[in-house]
Amino acid sequence: MARHLITSAIPYINGIKHLGNLVGSQLPADLFARYQRARGHEVLYLCATDEHGTPAEIAAQKAGKPVAEYCAEMHEVQAGIARGFRLSFDHFGRSSNPQNHKLTQHFAGRLYEAGLIEEVTEKQVYSNADKRFLPDRYIEGTCPNCGYDRARGDQCENCTKQLDPTDLIDPRSAISGSTDLEVRETTHLFLKQSKMRDRLRAWIDTKTDWPVLTTSIARKWLDDGDGLQDRGITRDLDWGIPVKRGDEDWPGMEGKVFYVWFDAPIEYIACAMEWVDAGKGENWERWWRTDKGADDVTYTQFMGKDNVPFHTLSFPATILGSGEPWKLVDYIKSFNYLNYDGGQFSTSQGRGVFMDQALDILPADYWRWWLLSHVPETSDSEFTWESFQSGVNKDLADVLGNFVSRVTKFCRSKFGEEVPPGGTQGAREAALFEDLSTRIKAYEAHMEGMEIRRAAAALRAIWVVGNEYLQEAAPWATFKEDEAQAAMQIRVALNLIRLYGVLSQPFIPDATETIRDALRCEDMQWPDDVTAAFGELEPGHGFTVPENLFTKITDDQREEWQARFAGKRG
Repeated sequence: MARHLITSAIPYINGIKHLGNLVGSQLPADLFARYQRARGHEVLYLCATDEHGTPAEIAAQKAGKPVAEYCAEMHEVQAGIARGFRLSFDHFGRSSNPQNHKLTQHFAGRLYEAGLIEEVTEKQVYSNADKRFLPDRYIEGTCPNCGYDRARGDQCENCTKQLDPTDLIDPRSAISGSTDLEVRETTHLFLKQSKMRDRLRAWIDTKTDWPVLTTSIARKWLDDGDGLQDRGITRDLDWGIPVKRGDEDWPGMEGKVFYVWFDAPIEYIACAMEWVDAGKGENWERWWRTDKGADDVTYTQFMGKDNVPFHTLSFPATILGSGEPWKLVDYIKSFNYLNYDGGQFSTSQGRGVFMDQALDILPADYWRWWLLSHVPETSDSEFTWESFQSGVNKDLADVLGNFVSRVTKFCRSKFGEEVPPGGTQGAREAALFEDLSTRIKAYEAHMEGMEIRRAAAALRAIWVVGNEYLQEAAPWATFKEDEAQAAMQIRVALNLIRLYGVLSQPFIPDATETIRDALRCEDMQWPDDVTAAFGELEPGHGFTVPENLFTKITDDQREEWQARFAGKRG
């Protein structure tokens, strides 16, 4: 039994996320976690809300609530939506929890002792209109590299170039829009990432199996200009983790907090502490400390490409720089962007379908299937309502749902609601089992390799095989001449439904639950032997005919939703 530590990028607390956020980290991570559990492996899947920094302060201000209260409420909202999408987190934590406070302060102390933190008096942008220093991400302007007119002061999300606010052309406050900005002196702590450049490069060079998207972004940052830049890890804010060296105060840093980019990745580790403290698990160190048993853990991260630089360089600089035996990531699965109907999903601009709205329209499986089968792995992909309708209707309703309905209803009408006895399997069934065995191995290989689109295509092809068998065997015709043989054919088909439930669970868990309940199957183990799997439902085993697994999307529905979500979220 292998052990898999899985994390997905932690979402900001400031509002409900859109489908692009979902498919860029949490949903693929859930797919992988569910698959590894189904194969009998030990899995710890962690995620959390990212609650510090100006995004939380501004959102709370707009909501008219204290920031701590706002974060607590939004955590519950995001956790509820995650449950709605059947995201199987072992723990969904909070970066504002005491565990992350203590661990972040611990890392800062270790990095200071290692000579990797220095105090720098620098000039930062102060907004007279807002009466505050502006964090880098709350200064907007035109990117000097690519000309994108909504680049942030820390990074251009269009070209991913790392920026300083003073690099921006025509800068303005993202809070008020004011251009009444001035530069003032303030003292902050900087992580001397440049001292870690060679060590990080050597580490990245060992990751020959990583996606090109991941390593190319990491190397771009390493090779850009003077290489990996030193970066501030503190900010002049009220909300955040107070700056300390371990348990000790940090002279001169009174009233400052750690910058959110520094503490947020540390929450991955702290989340495991929360998992234990919440009584959900034991011994978090065996997952995160290589001196405590984590040396046999495979750690996989899932994230959108905009988060790659922080997880390939900055967070590893923290881990390696501490000099302690923390577990480093083994594989980073990164994703491009999912665009929306000719434009971009955008939380800040309210464009696209948001996660709560999606669940109001249709159950989770509909969204899970389409998003995962169109995941933006090698390039950006596009959500259109026509494509969504086609994927639901042709894949889920016509192929899988129709097979389940036809088989169970035919059996009930001819043999009753029990698996019928009789008949002898022949060449057609042997060919079916051989074909399925080959296809399942391919499906497993794609899942192990996190080739998500290929895995979805392989699973759909397995569903198609069942329909082809049913058409060729034609038990409705066989029944007229040889009732026993028709019973055998329908018994094979019923077992095939059970097999589909097992194989499809990582993608569409609610459908699997419906199949399990209808077939009255307590045990739904992954098939080690395909032929043996067709003996799981024995003659006399009772079942019920389920409601339609999937309802088709009508043209009227598609047009209504297309019009409804054409404008901003309001």
